[in-house]
Amino acid sequence: MEKQYRLKKNGAFQYVYRRGHSVACRDLVMLFARGRELKVGFSVSKKVGNAVVRNRIKRRLRECFRPYLGDVKPGLYVIVARTSAAKATFQSLQKDVRFLLKKQDVLQGRRNAEGAAPASGAPAKRTSAEEREGNRAR
Repeated sequence: MEKQYRLKKNGAFQYVYRRGHSVACRDLVMLFARGRELKVGFSVSKKVGNAVVRNRIKRRLRECFRPYLGDVKPGLYVIVARTSAAKATFQSLQKDVRFLLKKQDVLQGRRNAEGAAPASGAPAKRTSAEEREGNRAR
């Protein structure tokens, strides 16, 4: 995730904690406060583990949130990791982030569970009969 999208200042975190709306799941809590630009911060307590564990969780969460940067409403987001997040797999964190974004109702575009854009409703391009015959001859 690019640095321009990161929430860094303590005052900004405090603003989101005070004014934001929170939703939670087993491993994560997400707070959202309206804002003009998109900023995302991650909070992992010392209760979760040592510095190596906390930084691993933050790296995973940044990577989980990155595919949604173009699809979420602008505002201030803070994702708080609970102690159980230390034992969670990357895939479960991905599912939790997606679930929290849906629950918070901040997703603007439609995406499937893998984070990729959905396939269009148009049928696949058909080849002509000559091309099919040429492919069979090879």
